[in-house]
Amino acid sequence: MKVKTELPNIFQEFNDARREGFLKIKEFKEEGHPVVGAYCTYIPEEFVIAVGATMIGLCSTTEESIDDAEEDLPRNLCPLIKSSYGMAKMDKCPYFHFSDLVVAETTCDGKTKMYEYMTEFKKLYLMEVPRFRHQEQSRILWYQELIRFKEYLEDYFQKEISDRALDDAIDLMNRFRTAKRNFYRLGTLSPSVLSGHDIFSVCYGSGFTFNKEETIKNFVLLTEEALARYEVGDTLEARPRILITGCPMGGVTEKIIDAIENNGGRVVAYENCSVSKSVEQLVDEDEPDKVKALADKYLNIGCACASSNDTRIDLIDEMIDDYQVDGVIDMVLQNCVPFMVESLRIKRFCQDKREIPYMYLETDYSQSDIGQLNTRVAAFIEMLEG
Repeated sequence: MKVKTELPNIFQEFNDARREGFLKIKEFKEEGHPVVGAYCTYIPEEFVIAVGATMIGLCSTTEESIDDAEEDLPRNLCPLIKSSYGMAKMDKCPYFHFSDLVVAETTCDGKTKMYEYMTEFKKLYLMEVPRFRHQEQSRILWYQELIRFKEYLEDYFQKEISDRALDDAIDLMNRFRTAKRNFYRLGTLSPSVLSGHDIFSVCYGSGFTFNKEETIKNFVLLTEEALARYEVGDTLEARPRILITGCPMGGVTEKIIDAIENNGGRVVAYENCSVSKSVEQLVDEDEPDKVKALADKYLNIGCACASSNDTRIDLIDEMIDDYQVDGVIDMVLQNCVPFMVESLRIKRFCQDKREIPYMYLETDYSQSDIGQLNTRVAAFIEMLEG
């Protein structure tokens, strides 16, 4: 086995996108491009693209702004909510600063109430996401919400979203999802050709790029490069294969990936918003009613905020097989009630139905628990090896 020592330059481009995105968004705005900020993958990006704007993710993943947020918000609130609010309140996030409009959503109660305060310093549009995904009335409600969102964007930006523009946007996003999916599914290869950290860095970094066509091209090049290496045996050493599920990751929470891979494991799959959850299903381009096609796709995202969240179970079930998973780690942010409560169902599914080891990890955006995380993860991986 030949161990890879160098990564192609495109990897660095994705990492640079995360670090340099603040400067690029300023240049982007100075060139006259409208920007829509969003906090959730439920927001249909196709409408934003079709109206001529660019959508950027706003969730903050640092403890830097939490003290500022706790002046207004409860301390026992999810760190993602507090960090995002604090960065916005103190105007420390250039993505938020340069957004012409912020689109929010009623996923969890904490975010929904936080948005009420956020309206004091930013123009904000709130979408109501149904809690019961598989009921007909929920689909009707969500369809109407998408119509309302489309009309709002048209009025706000004074530009009609034509059928052609929406078709083109759906095609672009489907090609983007396909390219991203083909890349992160490199994790199915055994032995692994990329580390879990490499896979995550690229997927996370792709959210900070502003040219979808260029990003698609880079995904394709990276995938081809990795497959070529796999074909000649340029792979990584065999290790216990880990699937990470749970809350969105990024920033400080990458300490979970480090804890796994620094202690003898290999992250091969991510069932979360940061990588696969919103990407696996494409928009049906053969559906004549494009709003319905978008409604069906986005309503089927398997978030823990949904009741009877079978979609998440189904995806984990498929990924356990496809990625040849040895163990599942459920990463949950402190006080993220939906994912905390749903963890019992995930545990029962993994241990009772699939008979696969499961571990629950609760963390926040601080560095204080790194030692404890390493100890627990090391013991879990040692058990898998045994």
